Amino acid sequence: MIAGRKKILVVDDDQDIREIILYVLESEGYQVSGLDNGLAVVETVAQIRPDILLLDVQLGDSDGRDICRELKGTLATQEIPIIMISANHGWQGIREKECNADDFLAKPFDIIELLAHVRRYAA
Repeated sequence: MIAGRKKILVVDDDQDIREIILYVLESEGYQVSGLDNGLAVVETVAQIRPDILLLDVQLGDSDGRDICRELKGTLATQEIPIIMISANHGWQGIREKECNADDFLAKPFDIIELLAHVRRYAA
């Protein structure tokens, strides 16, 4: 591992989207990990201590808002920036109303938009 590389955890149950995000972020020099479900997110965050979490709102087995609320309500993880992602554009109010997420990215998004959101919290 290269010292100083920001660690990003990507949680999305859509394999294609998850793999594209992982590829793009790794190509930009980030250290990336991915999960395809919400069951192990809290445990994985505790283990790898990511600098940023990209978290899908609607996971097949879990609600990303519940995971976000749990992480933001825990002293050890509350400072980790969480960028919620969703195909439902109505979720844009999620930051303030639902779970105190730091940011929101609506699917579909382009690579430039993804990187702009990530760089905002990687600085």
